[in-house]
Amino acid sequence: MSSKRKLRVGVIFGGRSGEHEVSLTSAKGVMNAIDKDKYEVVPIGITKEGKWLTGGDVHQHLLEAAVGHPILADHINQAKTLAEETEAALALGVTETGPLDVVFPVLHGTFGEDGTVQGFFELVDVPYVGAGVMASAVGMDKAIAKDILRAHGLPIVIHRVFLRKQWHSNPEAVIAECEAAMPYPMFVKPANLGSSVGIHKAKNKAQLQAGLNDAARYDRKLLVEQGIDAREIEVSVLGNDDPIASLPGEIIPSKEFYSYAAKYLESDSELLIPAPISPEHTEIIQQLAVLAFKALDCSGLARCDFLLEKTTGEVFVNEINTMPGFTPISMYPKLWEASGLSYSELIDRLIELAIERFEDKQQSQTTFDVNTAE
Repeated sequence: MSSKRKLRVGVIFGGRSGEHEVSLTSAKGVMNAIDKDKYEVVPIGITKEGKWLTGGDVHQHLLEAAVGHPILADHINQAKTLAEETEAALALGVTETGPLDVVFPVLHGTFGEDGTVQGFFELVDVPYVGAGVMASAVGMDKAIAKDILRAHGLPIVIHRVFLRKQWHSNPEAVIAECEAAMPYPMFVKPANLGSSVGIHKAKNKAQLQAGLNDAARYDRKLLVEQGIDAREIEVSVLGNDDPIASLPGEIIPSKEFYSYAAKYLESDSELLIPAPISPEHTEIIQQLAVLAFKALDCSGLARCDFLLEKTTGEVFVNEINTMPGFTPISMYPKLWEASGLSYSELIDRLIELAIERFEDKQQSQTTFDVNTAE
């Protein structure tokens, strides 16, 4: 990578996900704040149907499509898809004006945060911001993530995991197992989804049944967790092998929990930064955030969410998000701003971390000479 020119950063947004619109908002913030003196931004949009587009104002086009405007045929004909830009461009490494130096996948949810697109970047050998294939996939799967966190001795709430097939074939057995394991209220979640999509708080059997029915619309794996009377605390983590944690923040949701509507459609929820908690709790939560980051072998960035039980003061790791919301008002960058790192500086650091990890991986030998085997 030459220091005599700007680094070409491919910012990828949209995608085949229920969090498509959130991704567009995050990407706009990144593209507005990135240091234009250091980086040349190459916008790359993915439609809800999975079509990859570059050229023109792709971001604006996807915004219009997201609110109901059809994708115009003449725009499709004018826009270059990666597959149409020669065989090499299909590998993401080449566009009309040259190769990308690094990719910033501002993609949330399915097919963006779950290791699938990260695997593509690995195959084409391009540096990219954020967690690798394994950490992305595990972080996306709340059930598997809990298994790993528990194996590392980190505190998590009581929970049960069911397959959609189990729920459809024997719902009474599923409900009976949940009721035997934990009291109401319970939280029901699709195991592989973000932004609180498909999440329900169940205070009784009827609500548990309704929640499982809805969660089963989004994933084949369903997670039921014990509900506790807790404060919701979040911490941003930044780094590769030696990550650091930001100051914690607290969410005061406008609803009973931090639902999709409370996050994105309403303005009544409060974000308290820094969180009004004791220095002891701050230190514990920061330490647990770094431990969770390392347990999942994350890299670049992650937001770690905690439950701080109101009566006992006990702390539980709720989940880890490997590509958190990245709008200028999202918790992840706001926590770093409160910790002394501006939004633009944060983007710069994430790009540095992506290249650092890529260069480290290049030191690993990927071939083996059988003639030298003993």
